[in-house]
Amino acid sequence: MKRLLPLLLASMLAGLLAGCDTFARRAQARADTFAALDPATRAKLEHGTIEIGYTPDMVYIALGDPDEKSETVSAGKREETWIYNTYRRDYAGTAHAGYRRFLVYDPKAKRYRVYSEPVYADVYELNTQENIRVIFTDGKVSALEQPKPPAAG
Repeated sequence: MKRLLPLLLASMLAGLLAGCDTFARRAQARADTFAALDPATRAKLEHGTIEIGYTPDMVYIALGDPDEKSETVSAGKREETWIYNTYRRDYAGTAHAGYRRFLVYDPKAKRYRVYSEPVYADVYELNTQENIRVIFTDGKVSALEQPKPPAAG
């Protein structure tokens, strides 16, 4: 039994890590593109930095799969947009979730009585915020859009 628990924990950890989208996995998935880059560009991609002129493979290595993709075709050009979002759960208060029922034995009546009490639960809202929008024109990054942080004041 003492040997089984560490083995079980190690296999669970390996399973969790296997599903993670890491820089190393993305670079390995696009190994030909990554190997052809100079060391300075590799370092930028490893830190999640992208620049104008990068290819979709380079952006994938740096940021992973986008949350949304769209394509725009206009006179003479085709643009593809990748959108990366940030997700967070914000506390929104409590709400009535139902009733908890329980039995209490009444020795005088020699029977059980059913009682109930309200149950409340914390409520969280899922909020999505667009983090970065990458626009490709002719297979290269042509524009980067990010929300501007609020001015300090």
